[in-house]
Amino acid sequence: MNQRLESEITSVLSKFPIVKNLSRKKFICSFILGLIKSRNVQFCSVAQHLNVKAKLSSNEVRIQDFFREVNIDYFYVALLLLQFLPTNKKLRLCLDRTEWDFGSCQVNILMVVVGCGDYQLPLYWEMLDNKSGNSSTRDRKAIVEMCVNLIGKERIGYIVGDREFIGRSWIKYLKDNDINFVMRLPKHHLLQKSDGSVFKIESLNLEINKAVILRDCLVDGVVANVWVKALQNGDFLYLLGTVNVEFMGQLYAKRWTIETCFQGLKGRGFNLEKTHLKCLEKIKKLIALVAISYAVCISMGIYFHTKVQKIKKKNHGYKSSSFLRKGMNMIQELFRQIILTDTAIENRIFSFLRWIKMQMSHYQKNIST
Repeated sequence: MNQRLESEITSVLSKFPIVKNLSRKKFICSFILGLIKSRNVQFCSVAQHLNVKAKLSSNEVRIQDFFREVNIDYFYVALLLLQFLPTNKKLRLCLDRTEWDFGSCQVNILMVVVGCGDYQLPLYWEMLDNKSGNSSTRDRKAIVEMCVNLIGKERIGYIVGDREFIGRSWIKYLKDNDINFVMRLPKHHLLQKSDGSVFKIESLNLEINKAVILRDCLVDGVVANVWVKALQNGDFLYLLGTVNVEFMGQLYAKRWTIETCFQGLKGRGFNLEKTHLKCLEKIKKLIALVAISYAVCISMGIYFHTKVQKIKKKNHGYKSSSFLRKGMNMIQELFRQIILTDTAIENRIFSFLRWIKMQMSHYQKNIST
């Protein structure tokens, strides 16, 4: 069963030259399954789920060799991840940073998460070597340009970001390139109305939780729409964007999907923060393999929810199991010795893999092998 599943996943990966060597592609497949089964990125844990005929130490050496010697093409990693998304819908890009420290090593990641509705996947990321500082406009432009090359500008519904992603040069870049956006601003940024009056948002005397819409305002040298609401804690939800201003608050609320994704990558899913790697290039490779594992699991969970059986909701209204957790559980159950004769789960997983292959056929991009 293990060999059959590895063969199916390898056949999917073989369509994308993430790595050039076939044996390396097979290793990536084994490593992904090891990540899902162990739910842990530490090499000693993943090694227990690789070649069961080899010594544990040999498996660990094989993993170390891969991360030391093999180059990964991240463009094709992102292109692979796109195959898990709907082919006929506009996509939302969420831009954010996540970071952690391991001893004296500071890991600082600028990431774009691509999504549609409540479904999100990590798409592209860069390691920032700036002592946990904010990203620069140059960093943001570079990662957005890569996403435009991958997706196509016509498929990008909008880009959303928090208060870190501000600045005239950055906002002007998005507007000049006709990329719709919603960005949250700190409350000290001044507004200028079309009549020339300039003021702070505190002077609007807003009612708590009641939104006010201001069209065609000049903020940081850029003309865009403003949506602002006073919060109960004394702060303001102050949004600037080029999307439909009536729905700007709802569109910005989708930014929480990147936090859900980070939780799946770092905490509740694969424990990415537990890695002992200190080399940023190796960590970037590890994120690529974790991202593929995340995509497989969450897509498997959504496939089960939409094609097989709805995931039940608890009394508080939330699902009893997230899409990510459901997908992980199903793949793990396939390898539990006690139910190896249960063909229902087996059939669902292989049906899902066939569905992924069908998804690929809908994309018009030429993928060279």
